[in-house]
Amino acid sequence: MAVHTKHPVAAPPTAPIRATSGHLLLRGWCIFVLAAALAGSAWPLALGIPATAVAVVAAGVVSASVWALSRPPVQWRRLPWFALAYALWAVCSLLWTTHLAATAATLVLLLVTTMQALFVGAVLTWRELVRAMASALKWVLGLSLLFELWVSLVWHGVLLPGFARLDGVVADGAVVWSHDQLMSGGRIQGIVGDATALAFLALLGMVVFAVRFASRAPRRTLLVGWFALSAFLFFRAGSALGWLGAAAVVLVLATVLVMRTTKRAGERTRYYVVYAVIAAAGILAVWLGRGQIFSFLGRSTDLDGREGTWALIAAKALERPLQGWGFATPWPPLDAASAPWGPGIDSALTQAHSVWLDVLLQLGIVGMALLALTFFAYVWRSWFFAVDRPRWDLVADRPYSPVTLVPTLTGAILLVQGVADSGPIVAGGWLLIVMLAFKIKQAPLLGRGASEERLVGEQGETERVPR
Repeated sequence: MAVHTKHPVAAPPTAPIRATSGHLLLRGWCIFVLAAALAGSAWPLALGIPATAVAVVAAGVVSASVWALSRPPVQWRRLPWFALAYALWAVCSLLWTTHLAATAATLVLLLVTTMQALFVGAVLTWRELVRAMASALKWVLGLSLLFELWVSLVWHGVLLPGFARLDGVVADGAVVWSHDQLMSGGRIQGIVGDATALAFLALLGMVVFAVRFASRAPRRTLLVGWFALSAFLFFRAGSALGWLGAAAVVLVLATVLVMRTTKRAGERTRYYVVYAVIAAAGILAVWLGRGQIFSFLGRSTDLDGREGTWALIAAKALERPLQGWGFATPWPPLDAASAPWGPGIDSALTQAHSVWLDVLLQLGIVGMALLALTFFAYVWRSWFFAVDRPRWDLVADRPYSPVTLVPTLTGAILLVQGVADSGPIVAGGWLLIVMLAFKIKQAPLLGRGASEERLVGEQGETERVPR
């Protein structure tokens, strides 16, 4: 006789697998590292250079300790070798630099930033990495808006570094943290103290938040709000270079989406030729019509005096064309007599406002060649990471992931920024290049490989078999 029971035959319900507290702390620390690097100049503006240097070294020690304790699997043969060669050449410049103390101090920043980039790329998976970038950008952009509101509503006036108040008028060459123009409709600078840097951070934020939205991340309504905030800050920063960066992002995104539709061998070649012609024509049109374009954007044809600065720096760089005058990125405050960039340059400048001129001045033709190879390798790998369909077996119709768009669109942003700004080789810009280049080489397929499958945040915690 059958026994009737109401006891279910299925397994009892269990709680979903969640990340351990340690892994949550690790992700939180990575978010702090990314936010601190992206904030960049906000630290010396608020705390001063000595305190910032101590914070940089302390953060590097913490990350190195966590990396040594967690021991994530790393394929040491697959490192961003060109970026590391550039850093090594910068270290070698200690042998011929004309400003030893400045070179040594800025080398610490370069090496710590490089190590932090490798650390974040090693301990996070692709989805966690994009999520951490989104969280870091939320902090930087949100604090930028709150900072400008505080300056306008509480401080009421121009804010100088160290929270100092301006007496009188702003002198030529003075470093100003905020011009208090949020309510007046002028250009805002955010916590980074630079309108161009804020514009590119906001542009990167729009890219990352859109990718997170397309990936069906939780709380998508909030992502729409963060995208709107990024667009507002981008518009209020009023950077002509930022608008060119936005145009480049749209062009690259459209090209990637078109390339993803190809089905036959050789079909991409025709698109490459067409887009190469369009890109060349666009660059020529921008150059020939730069006067009208910059006038429309409210800028002078000489990029607000940068062409004169470039001419002086280029002349100084040609005095030592091969090895340069010694690494110093960003430019430290030096006397005019000891500064390698020589007299006639604004003493308040911390960069050459061009990646390539900055590197040519400091590390010569060799350094510029190594940096060019770094960017070329990054763009090459990130491009095919975005356009190639994920495949590791006979299945050839797996869907594309929006996450794969982040590296190539970030590369487009940094390349355009580097034309008239040195941000891509300082702090957050350099961290993004090294981190994403390293991650692409370690995990060229999303969700595949030891570095992608081992972590709790992606596929849950592995079961422990009782002994």
